[in-house]
Amino acid sequence: MEIWDGYFIDGTLANQDLVRGKQIPKGLYHLATDVLVRHVDGDYLLMQRDFCKSNYGGYYEATAGGSALKGEDMMACVKRELLEETGIVSDSFEFIGQHSTRDTIFISFLCVTDCDKTEITLQKGETISYKWVSEKDFIEFVNSNDMIDVQKQRFNDYFMRMGYVR
Repeated sequence: MEIWDGYFIDGTLANQDLVRGKQIPKGLYHLATDVLVRHVDGDYLLMQRDFCKSNYGGYYEATAGGSALKGEDMMACVKRELLEETGIVSDSFEFIGQHSTRDTIFISFLCVTDCDKTEITLQKGETISYKWVSEKDFIEFVNSNDMIDVQKQRFNDYFMRMGYVR
């Protein structure tokens, strides 16, 4: 059973535990992080979701991320999710946006890394493949139907600032 801290929409703790898979009470949210990974050479990392995932199985996504566990703040969450889903260890995260849905507060980051591009690891049940793409190919991906719409929405401010959105 995965336990999360409950939050109010302003990001303050609600002192109420939430359980993954159970309905989140109206007015409460859980915290999740997303991180775009860009290599120092300018390439972006795309991770292929496991086909067993109920949403977007088999799609490539331009992020690692997930829900913060009880007691985790956003930085602990983003570091853990990046490590679990890619094997990358980093302390270098740039805040690039925040987006709320019906029951989730997403905090988005950019991680620029000089990791060995051949050393990416996959998380069983989460990811099955990866690829590094050039900035030009990443812009094509962002503007295609291949990018997951909700992810595109969460990173839209960054994409606009970078001139990636057509």
